[in-house]
Amino acid sequence: MTTRSTTTPVPARRMALGLAAAGAALVLAACGSDGGSGSSGHGAAPSASADATTAPHNAQDVAFAQGMIPHHRQALDMARLAADHASSAQVKDLATRIEKAQDPEITTMTGWLTAWDEKVPAAGMAHTGHSGMAGMMDDKDMTALEKATGKDFDTMFLTMMVEHHKGAVEMATTEKSEGAYGPAKSLADAVVTAQNAEIEEMRQLLGQG
Repeated sequence: MTTRSTTTPVPARRMALGLAAAGAALVLAACGSDGGSGSSGHGAAPSASADATTAPHNAQDVAFAQGMIPHHRQALDMARLAADHASSAQVKDLATRIEKAQDPEITTMTGWLTAWDEKVPAAGMAHTGHSGMAGMMDDKDMTALEKATGKDFDTMFLTMMVEHHKGAVEMATTEKSEGAYGPAKSLADAVVTAQNAEIEEMRQLLGQG
């Protein structure tokens, strides 16, 4: 089946990753409560059931799953750095919630593609193979994040993840309007709701709210 891209190329890296040591002023609680005031994930992801082999789907549904899987994988790579690199308990809590929400969604979308006899994106290609996808970081961005620590990491992580989430929302919005497979459209709706809420949360932490 021939699929088509549903995302638009990202302009050249426009984030100032060379953050000063002081960093942008993060509005983070001094004692760092990790009560998780933001969203708590995307809810229960639709299961990769036998329905995927019988219910109608179209090229947009395939493109959505094939694009969102590496997009989610990169978000997980970013989130998993927070445990050892972040200084803010709020950033660590957000990263944990992102991981808990998106890891099961990867499994679900992989199940759809397998049931449809479509190619599942290979692991390990989250950066180099998809840097033109909306919101995706390139190798240089990821290397900078891996090297950052403390408040510099917090600021860089939040700045990158806001852009990353915007890309996911764009992809999911296209799926909602053009997809045919019900569970994929439902997952896309959950992504839009949860990630828009997390964007607002991250902007608050960056002092942009």
